Amino acid sequence: MGVTMDDTRQRRRGNTRQRIQDVALGLFAEQGYEKTSLREIAEQLDVTKAALYYHFKTKEEILVSIFEDLSRPLEDLIAWGREQPHSLETKQEILRRYSEALAAAAPLFRFMQENQATIRELRIGELFKTRMFGLRDILIDPDADLVDQVRCVSALLTLHAGMHILQDTESDPEEKRKAVLEVAVDLITQAHRGSAGA
Repeated sequence: MGVTMDDTRQRRRGNTRQRIQDVALGLFAEQGYEKTSLREIAEQLDVTKAALYYHFKTKEEILVSIFEDLSRPLEDLIAWGREQPHSLETKQEILRRYSEALAAAAPLFRFMQENQATIRELRIGELFKTRMFGLRDILIDPDADLVDQVRCVSALLTLHAGMHILQDTESDPEEKRKAVLEVAVDLITQAHRGSAGA
């Protein structure tokens, strides 16, 4: 079956949507969400405001769509994790995949880190919290004691913090990601052993 005109138009529209998201996120990160207008986003893209409107009616719509697109792997990961046995291998694999998802969505998470007040006001804060709780519930064993529960949550937070705190250090980004992941895996392994020994 050949590519129809409709397919091509659909794909081009998809690309425009993505270009809008990329430019908007760049501007949000650079000058702040509040200070960025739809007009500026349109100017930077060299399209009319009407063309931008065709895809998104508000800045919030753009930001929420970026969040939903970039955090889709997270939803898939939670769904996958819920189907798996509560084993150490599952937990380590969740951290590995989450680490990769964070790296892929680094500009968004950097923006979220630097604009926490904005994120809290928008729907994104709630969405993100729900996903974090979803991951947390898969990582924590039902009978884990408090210290091991803290270790599990700390493993997730380590992945977040590692992205931001090590941002300006000299080492290679992939090396940093692996080092941060190793510490997170250590925490989850300790927590798992604690629960197993209980």
